[in-house]
Amino acid sequence: MDTITLQGMAFYGYHGCLAEEQQHGQPFYVDAVLNMNLAAAGASDVLTDTVDYSKVYAVIQNIVETRKYQLIERLAEVIADTVLTQFAVDAVTITVHKPHAPIGGPIHDVSVTIERTRHA
Repeated sequence: MDTITLQGMAFYGYHGCLAEEQQHGQPFYVDAVLNMNLAAAGASDVLTDTVDYSKVYAVIQNIVETRKYQLIERLAEVIADTVLTQFAVDAVTITVHKPHAPIGGPIHDVSVTIERTRHA
């Protein structure tokens, strides 16, 4: 399976279990791997034969920046479901990074990765 990868998309969102996270927000980073057959696009050099990743970016940005979830697991699930619904991809892998997670000590990053496929 071929892939298109959008890595390190940076957004500011209001996700978390703590009231402070929901009020003040924090940075989130999202990686999206889109699985689909890219042979037609490779042969034609035509955008309509692939997924316009600028549109995928805009959809993910809208979800992260305009909605609020307690869990990054839920955020990742909503992103995956939306990408599968709105774009002609066979499967997606979504990673949501929360580098400022309030865990009580120094940490580089907390992330959740989910993989979802289109139901036949």
